[in-house]
Amino acid sequence: MPLDAPAGGLFVGRDDDCERLARLLGLDVPDGSPAHAGMVVLSGDAGIGKTRLLSEVAARATAQGWRVLVGHCLGEAGSSLPYLPFTEMLGRLEATAPEQVDAVVAAHPHLARLFPSRRRGGGLDDAGTLDRADLVEAVHAALEDLAQHGPVLVVVEDVHWADQSSRDLLSLIFTRGFDGPVSLVASYRSDDLHRRHPLRATLAHWARLASVQRVDLAPLADRHVRELVRGLGGTALGESEVQAVVDRAEGNAFFAEELAAASALGHPGSTEDLSRLLLVRFEQLGPTGQQVVRMAAAAGRQVSHRMLACVVGLPDTELDLAVRDAVEHHVLVPTDTGGYAFRHALLAETVYDDLLPGERVRAHERYAAALADDPSLGTWADLARHALAAGDRERALDASVRAGDAAMSVGGPEEAWRHFKQALALLPDDHPSADAVTIRAAGAATSTGRAYKALELLQDRVARRPEGMGDTARAELLGVVATTARLTDSPLDTLAVTKEALGLLRPDDPTALRATLLAAHTQVLADRGRDVEAQRAGDEAIALAEQADLRDVADEVRVVLAKVRERTGNPQESQQALERILADPALRGTPAATRALHHLGSLHHRAGRLAQALEVYQQGAAQARATGREWAPYALECRMLGGIVAYEIGDWVLAGEILAPDGGEAPMMARALLDSALLYVAAGRGDTTSLDVVAKVRRWWETESMVGLLSASAAIDLHGSAGDLPAAVAVHDEVVALLSRVWRPRFQAQLRLSALLLGQLGCHAATAAGTERQELLVRGGQLAEVARLVWEESAASGNDGPEARAWAARVEAELLRLRWLTGDDPGQDALVTAWTEAVARFETYGHAYETARSRARLAAVLSAGGDGRADDEAAAAHDVAARLGARPLLDELRPLLRHGAGRVGAREAATRPGEHLTPREREILSLVALGRSNKQIGTQLFISAKTASVHVSNIMAKLGATGRGEAVAVARQRGLLD
Repeated sequence: MPLDAPAGGLFVGRDDDCERLARLLGLDVPDGSPAHAGMVVLSGDAGIGKTRLLSEVAARATAQGWRVLVGHCLGEAGSSLPYLPFTEMLGRLEATAPEQVDAVVAAHPHLARLFPSRRRGGGLDDAGTLDRADLVEAVHAALEDLAQHGPVLVVVEDVHWADQSSRDLLSLIFTRGFDGPVSLVASYRSDDLHRRHPLRATLAHWARLASVQRVDLAPLADRHVRELVRGLGGTALGESEVQAVVDRAEGNAFFAEELAAASALGHPGSTEDLSRLLLVRFEQLGPTGQQVVRMAAAAGRQVSHRMLACVVGLPDTELDLAVRDAVEHHVLVPTDTGGYAFRHALLAETVYDDLLPGERVRAHERYAAALADDPSLGTWADLARHALAAGDRERALDASVRAGDAAMSVGGPEEAWRHFKQALALLPDDHPSADAVTIRAAGAATSTGRAYKALELLQDRVARRPEGMGDTARAELLGVVATTARLTDSPLDTLAVTKEALGLLRPDDPTALRATLLAAHTQVLADRGRDVEAQRAGDEAIALAEQADLRDVADEVRVVLAKVRERTGNPQESQQALERILADPALRGTPAATRALHHLGSLHHRAGRLAQALEVYQQGAAQARATGREWAPYALECRMLGGIVAYEIGDWVLAGEILAPDGGEAPMMARALLDSALLYVAAGRGDTTSLDVVAKVRRWWETESMVGLLSASAAIDLHGSAGDLPAAVAVHDEVVALLSRVWRPRFQAQLRLSALLLGQLGCHAATAAGTERQELLVRGGQLAEVARLVWEESAASGNDGPEARAWAARVEAELLRLRWLTGDDPGQDALVTAWTEAVARFETYGHAYETARSRARLAAVLSAGGDGRADDEAAAAHDVAARLGARPLLDELRPLLRHGAGRVGAREAATRPGEHLTPREREILSLVALGRSNKQIGTQLFISAKTASVHVSNIMAKLGATGRGEAVAVARQRGLLD
């Protein structure tokens, strides 16, 4: 579909907008090459003139030697086709420059999936699932290749209708940009964005990108509307009629044209009803022209000539005359891909809405029949849509399943979920494919972060499945139930489920199914700590999977067994196993790779190697995002845990960037999980308004227990900052009761929860009355006793990493502080020893904020004993608190610093030389901020890893930082990083 000019070809009132847009896109450079590549988002109401403006800019670009690629998003049809605008661009490119297309596809074979001729009927549906990262990289690289032959302008219209895969690809392009002269502009209807519109979150993400500029089209001024109306040929309206058009159009160019046309045709009454106004041109057509346009409207905004000829059933000459009639009346416009488009989407919508029910059904019946007879006319999604609208349930079912498979094959799980969900609605319980479609739907739902919905579908299918449908299919279904259930907090006995599934198999059942069920069985055995059995089942599963050529299943089991090795006391062996798995380039972006990265990050995390953990978590989240699976199991956890590690190392800005909403459309539970993790930062800063977030996510506690743990941990401190100790106690008790029921009676996170509440009891004790102090002391003793039991169990099981040790030490220190503040003085030596241990443990682990909070309380103890070390401890805590903006900690330190403010000021001044970093150090600092290791920095800058390490050490010294994360945080605070 071309970028169409309005009737009359007038371009009025948009000169300034055109100049600005051209400048932002890098046009109009004297030597003919762009000074820069530009990224622009263009917005405006429907009919305001976005397409006309883009048409003018595209024409200017073409005149300057640019290649212009145009793609459109198409309403209901477009939202179910992954990458539709890019498919359109490539299809047009294939028609106009086949030689270049051959070269591009040869260099980037994955791109072949996006060519219209291969979307359906070309064998792709059976070609397996494509890694979306490869597809996205292929599109990006192809545009770079095209730019080597000359500058490229990419235009994507109507992204308010874009499918999620296209939105994600646009986000990647906007974020990464190009090395060559490639500019991109995306337009959308601002008046279509209701509160829950999926584009809203994406726009918020784009708005945070420095490379993306916004252009918002305002309504035309009255004088320009008047000029437009007067410039339209053949209108010959009187002044009063022109003024009426100006008044009613309200600056909307398209409405002005239609109002003027209606008035000229003697239909001034039509101006009172927008739908009747838009039909005025349509009603000027002859009966055959109207018939053709009605059929075209059932296709959407555009239709190919081949398809239209099939569905209208007219002789060629009669069809040509009817189409020419519609073109001459500015209802349709020809496209450069051999078809026709409505002059404006509003016109297509209005004509379709005007169809009688019977007309709609018959039109869709013809489209469905044509697509079924000739698959090259469209896609499975097209056939599914038309068959469903025609009431052909069986054909709609088959096409929906095929459309879902096609969407998954190009990395579009969101679109696939939509198709499979539609198929399920059409399936009777006794349909032969009901089990298979349910499994497909559950897989797509899980890939989009809807594990609970997937489990609901599966369990409902098991319950409703008629008797006599076969044990083999039931076994497969049960295996998926078990695999999905363990991703949730479901109380389902997954071990019993996998045992039943394996028991249903017959000797002659496929090896692949047995391997898959054994893989599920291995996982649930590992979940229960039955490591010997898990190892045995896992070895058998790997052998069978390799025999059946199920590489993904074998890799998944290897990841599970690596986790088992860590738990049985071989963390080094586990790490090596995971790194071997990840070293295989064929595994990149697969669910097994995401899971391996999650487990490797967790291994580093538990060992206190926070910088490595952050790097691995971010790698896992990035790979999953690139493959369209950012909300899938382990991918979401990589993002969440990456944000938590950033919080722990003291880079709260990065934590916010990782955990905050972005261009992805997070499922509600995923959003609740990320919001809960982000509450850690809010609690550290004393932002008590975030208690509203705690209340909002409370509904998810029963469904996703991690939401409860994260939000309750933060809520204890938030309520403490608000001076509401009873609320802090209540939220602690509520979450402990919940997790004791869902997990086990004593769980390791109680160390943290107990320590946090003990800290708030101590803060409150200073102002409490005598009787209340005793109550606080009793409650504190109970918390400490539970924590000691938890610690003993953790230590006995080998689950005693540096974080657990830090919180265990903190519990003991907080209990002694509470005793001291309530009058049960444990003695100065015991207090100093306990708090020194807490500081040391948190410092070893690398938790910047909790180290500082422990230092502050050590400083209070030292100060009370007249120990001169108090000033140094307080000053060190103050440095961190000030950098983080930790208001509650700053308030706690204020009394200690009244006599040491000069020392704090001197300490701050001493760390100011960071502004004098050398250019090389600034370059290396920027790579450290991206999470690069010394080896990666050395490789990128062509220096040795040892030299990179020296530079990093110098940077930390200049910034007064104790670690890489703290150095990045300090640099961001001082504006040393862009």
